[in-house]
Amino acid sequence: MDVSIIAIGDELLIGQVVDTNSGMIAQMINPYGWRVRSVRVVADDGDEIRRAIDAAMSETDVVLTTGGLGPTKDDITKPTLCDYFGGTLVYDKSVEANVLEVVAKRGLKINPLTAAQAYVPSSCRVIQNRVGTAPLMWFERQGKVLVSMPGVPFETEEMFRTEVFPQLRERFDVSFAVEHRTFIVIDHSESVLAGKLADFESSLPAEVHLAYLPKPGMIRLRLTGTGDDHDRVVALLDEQGRKLHDLVGESIVCDEDKMPGEILGDMLRSRGLTVSTAESCTGGNVAHEITAVAGSSDYYLGSVVSYANGVKTGVLGVDADTLARVGAVSEEVVRGMVDGACRLLGTDCAIATSGIAGPSGGSAEKPVGTVWIATRVGDAVEAKVYHFAGNRSRVINHATTIALIQLIKMINLHYSYSSYGKG
Repeated sequence: MDVSIIAIGDELLIGQVVDTNSGMIAQMINPYGWRVRSVRVVADDGDEIRRAIDAAMSETDVVLTTGGLGPTKDDITKPTLCDYFGGTLVYDKSVEANVLEVVAKRGLKINPLTAAQAYVPSSCRVIQNRVGTAPLMWFERQGKVLVSMPGVPFETEEMFRTEVFPQLRERFDVSFAVEHRTFIVIDHSESVLAGKLADFESSLPAEVHLAYLPKPGMIRLRLTGTGDDHDRVVALLDEQGRKLHDLVGESIVCDEDKMPGEILGDMLRSRGLTVSTAESCTGGNVAHEITAVAGSSDYYLGSVVSYANGVKTGVLGVDADTLARVGAVSEEVVRGMVDGACRLLGTDCAIATSGIAGPSGGSAEKPVGTVWIATRVGDAVEAKVYHFAGNRSRVINHATTIALIQLIKMINLHYSYSSYGKG
């Protein structure tokens, strides 16, 4: 089943807000054999919205719109849809009751603009928004369905997951099966890995496709199986997954589509290990990625953001003479930082970073993007220097990912971790 998406809002076209709803919808529907055929981004303009709907409904039986449902004058999606599908705007007491309930839960009082959300087209079926004030609207014409949803990402995700998509699946019976298997691979460039898997890829059954999804320091290998017989698709993917593991198993650190912070957390928890961080140039971003994972309190104890040299020496115990001699961006300093983190916070493992994120501060010897990263597991310490390209944000994010992967690799060396079927 193909779906068209229309993302509505001037803020999307000027780059003030990024459309994350379309990606969320695509990810949610794909495992059920549904796919997004097109995504259109249009302004808060009635004529543009109508043209987009015409084009989308000529392509697919399901059209999803997001945005333009707020209470202000620039949000014109609701009257535009009323004009497109016919009918009039009517005051719906059930929507009013829902709005009052949502507003009360937030400890707020309803105002005239919010109250106006209760006006809906008479030609739609209302789906109550349990996490916001803008009602969702379901329209049908000649066997095709358009569902209008709010643009606020958490509202769209919650309502699409719990209400909209289940109702669409009930309305359109789709039996086509789509299954994925994702493997996180390290220590390979994309080209080297593709060469290693060339024969494997050429021998894949017609129902199975291999995709390479590179990220800094790692590659996600995704096997996708499709077909009418779900059990056959699953069996094919299991078989090809085992073959893939035989070829690159030593470099597979996870058999699920997980981010480095999640992979590290699984490894630490399964081994009963704890971790801490000592960060300079990354400014706490490594700690953020670790603690973004639910349950990270099981293994993450704390961090020292030693941005100033005085904190490196006074808190982490880095030798002041060494720091003065070699500078903060050096192997000796990050080794001292990682040792200090383990000692100070009493952890089994640690990560330390020190570098030059830019845009200024670099030199011929240590240009912008130079980052030293040290990781420790037990008494073993590994320190490496990296040279990252890009602006300040990219350097920080790239260094964060590589720091996590460096510790993952160390733990992988100390503890046998990679085996098919274990994430």
